[in-house]
Amino acid sequence: MSSTVAPTKNPHLLAWVEEMAKLTTPEKVLWLDGSGQERQELIAQAVVDKVLIPLDQKKWPGCYYHHSNKNDVARVEHLTIICTPTKEEAGPTNTWVAPAEMYAKMRGLFAGCMKGRTMYVTPYVMGPADSPFAKVGIELTDSVYVALNMGTMTRMGKVALDRLGDKNDFNKGLHAVAECDPEKRYITHFPQDNTIWSVGSGYGGNALLGKKCLALRIGSYLAKKEGWLAEHMLILEAESPQGEISYVAAAFPSACGKTNFAMLIPPKEFVGWKIRTVGDDIAWMRVGPDGRLWAVNPEAGYFGVVPGTNTKTNPNAMASITKDTFFTNVARTVDGDVWWEGHDAPPPETCIDWKGDPWKKGSADKAAHPNSRFTAPMANNPAISRFASDPRGVPISALIFGGRRATTVPLVLQSFNWTHGVYLGATMGSETTAAATSAVGVVRRDPMAMLPFLGYDAGSYLQHWLDMQDRIPNPPKIFMVNWFRKDNAGKFVWPGYGDNMRVLKWILDRSHGRTNAQETVLGWVPAKGDLDLTGLDATPEAIEQATRIDMGEWQHELEDVKEWFDKIGKTLPVQLDLERQLLLASVKNARTVAAGKK
Repeated sequence: MSSTVAPTKNPHLLAWVEEMAKLTTPEKVLWLDGSGQERQELIAQAVVDKVLIPLDQKKWPGCYYHHSNKNDVARVEHLTIICTPTKEEAGPTNTWVAPAEMYAKMRGLFAGCMKGRTMYVTPYVMGPADSPFAKVGIELTDSVYVALNMGTMTRMGKVALDRLGDKNDFNKGLHAVAECDPEKRYITHFPQDNTIWSVGSGYGGNALLGKKCLALRIGSYLAKKEGWLAEHMLILEAESPQGEISYVAAAFPSACGKTNFAMLIPPKEFVGWKIRTVGDDIAWMRVGPDGRLWAVNPEAGYFGVVPGTNTKTNPNAMASITKDTFFTNVARTVDGDVWWEGHDAPPPETCIDWKGDPWKKGSADKAAHPNSRFTAPMANNPAISRFASDPRGVPISALIFGGRRATTVPLVLQSFNWTHGVYLGATMGSETTAAATSAVGVVRRDPMAMLPFLGYDAGSYLQHWLDMQDRIPNPPKIFMVNWFRKDNAGKFVWPGYGDNMRVLKWILDRSHGRTNAQETVLGWVPAKGDLDLTGLDATPEAIEQATRIDMGEWQHELEDVKEWFDKIGKTLPVQLDLERQLLLASVKNARTVAAGKK
C-alpha cells in the first residue's frame, strides 16, 4: 500500500526526497510499494481524474486508454540534453549545456510546479532485482500515468528499496509534466551525478525515466566507466529442433522491425524451431566468468508502437496486449474498444481519434497517432523466455546490426573480425522517406541504433566498443542484416517477418561454426544453397537481388561514410577510419578487376 510515511530509513534517499519536495511544493508525497492493491487504487483515482478511460473490461480486462496532450506525442531529441562537465565529453552528436547552467534553469522550471498535486515517489529496479547487473532508480513524478507505467515497465516499489538498503547508489530522477508547455520542456541528464531531470512532457520516452534516460543514456556512461555495454538491443532466444538453445542481441533503428524480430514466429517449414523473447528493446551486457558476453533485459514490460501491429506482423505482441495494458493515443470506440491503422479489423464507421475528436471511416486524418503506444507486462508474452528474469542473464552467440536500406546492404553479412563488426555497427543507418524529409534516400547514420541515446561522446563510445574486445575472451560473432532491399519498381524483395528465421538460422550456424560462407571483400555472406529457402514465397531473382553486393553502390557507401566520420571528429577511433579506407581500396580494386574482365 502506498503511504505518505516513508517506508525507508535510508538517510540519503530521505534527504533527497525532502529537498525535491521543498523545490516542487506538492500537496502531498506518496511513497509507492508496487503492490497489486496499490495499482488498483491508483488506476481508480486516474479514472476519476480522467487521466485514464476504462476500456470494455470483458474484451480488454485490466486495460485502459490515455489521451496525451496533443503537443506531447514523441521524444524530443533537440530538447534532450547531456550535461557533462565539458562539451567535449558530450560530443558533437549530443546537445550539451554546462551542468551548473542547466541545474539553475531546471530549478526555475521545477520551483512550485507540483503545487496542489501529488508527488509519487516511485522506487524501481532496472534488471532482475537479485542480478549483479541491476541498477536502482527513484523517480519523483507528478503524473499518476507515469507512476502506473513505471509499475509495468520496471520492478517497482518495495523490491527497489530492499535492493537499495541504506546505500547512496541510486539514480536520482525528478519528473514533472507541470504545464506540459513545449517552451518549457527539457529532458536533462547529469551522468556524473547519476541524475535525470525531466520537465514539461508526459510522453513515455521523456517521462518513464528508467527506460531511455537511465537504461541507455546514463547506462551507456556507467557502462563505459565500469567496463560493460548498455545497448539499444533486443535479446532473442532460439531453440533448435535438437534442443540447442542460443541467444542473439540485435540493434535496429526505429521502424526497422525490432519488436517483430524479438517476437518472431518461424515459418511452418521450420518444424521444431522455437523463438522466445528475452527483451525487445534494451540489453545490458557484461563479460561472464566463462569469458562470454552475457546479457539481461533491464525492463519488465513492453512500450511498443501500435500502428502496423496485427496477427500477421506480430501475433505475440497482439497476445501481449490482451490484458493489463495501457493504450496511449490509439483510436477508441464509444463501446470501449480500440483500433489503429494496420489492425486486423477493418476501420470502424465512427470512433474517437487520438486527439479526442470524432472520426469517420474514410477520413484523410489518421485515427491513431503514428507513434501511439501500448504498455504491457512482459509476462503477457506467450513466447517469453524462461530466462527473461534470470539474474545471470543469457550468453550471447551473435550480435546483429540492421537498418532500413533500399539498396547496397545485402540481406546478411558477417564481419571478418571484431573491429570490422564495430565498423559495421558504427556506420549503420536508415534511408529517409518522402514523408520524413524533402530528400529521399539520404542515409541517416545511427551507430548501433544508439545515436539518440548516447550519454557521452560518440567517438569515445565507439572506442569503448573496440576496447571491449580485450575484455571478452570468447566474443560473439557480429553480423549486419537488411530486410528492406527493394527492386527497381520499389517493391521489397525479401518477405521479412517470420521468414527472417531463415537468416537467423544461418547466423546461428555460423556462430557455432557449422555452415559455409562465401568470402567477399566486404565480409562473409551465405554461399549458394546455405540459406534454407524451403517454401519461401519469393522468386530466385528476388533472392539474388536481396543478397547481391554491388561494388559501385559500396564505393559510394564507403565514400559517404567519411562525412559521418568527419562529424564525429577527433575522437573517432583511428582503427575505424583505417577500416573504411581498407574496405574502400578493396572495393575499388574489385571494380578495376571486374572491368578488366569485360
